[in-house]
Parts: sequence; C-alpha cells; structure tokens
Amino acid sequence: MKLKIVWSEFAENELDKIFEYYSQKAGIRIAKKLIKEIISEPNKLLKNTFISQVENLLLDREIKYRYLTCNNYKIIYAINEEKKLIQISDVFDTRQNPVKIKRTK
Repeated sequence: MKLKIVWSEFAENELDKIFEYYSQKAGIRIAKKLIKEIISEPNKLLKNTFISQVENLLLDREIKYRYLTCNNYKIIYAINEEKKLIQISDVFDTRQNPVKIKRTK
C-alpha cells in the first residue's frame, strides 16, 4: 500500500514555533537543519508504516496515534489506511511536561 505523508496545520504551526525559537537562540542555520531533520524523519514510515510505538498518553482518543522521535521531539501521527495517508498531527517537545501532549490547540 502506497501512503502519502500530510502535515496538519497544528503540526506546521509547531514547526514554525520551533524554527523561530532556534533561529533566535542558536541561529538560522541550526534552525533550518533541525526543521529539515524533523520534516524528513517521517519518510521512513513510507517503507515500514508501523515501525514506531503507540503513544500511550493518547490512548483515550478515538484515533490510534503513534510517534517517531527526532532529537528532542516526538512526531505524533496516525495512519489512515482508507485514505492512504500518514497524518502528522503534532510535533511535541519531549522536554515539556508529558501531560501537555494531550493539548488540542
């Protein structure tokens, strides 16, 4: 089954925040490198969709979320087999309180 990766608006906004933070604290070059790494990480799912673990903190949701890690970030995603999509829903900084992963906006 050929899947396509799509990023939610929420996840894209989180990437923007990460970029802004690192461009101010570490410089544009570092910020671009980190964002590029985060964006390319889900590509490994195209070969092995179920390579990662289920996100236990989101088990109460109707959708089954899984995650990949990249540096200090969890890339939260769900697989929609019907639409043939890997839907990236969030990029979560693991240095935060883990309960914050349940946020929706």
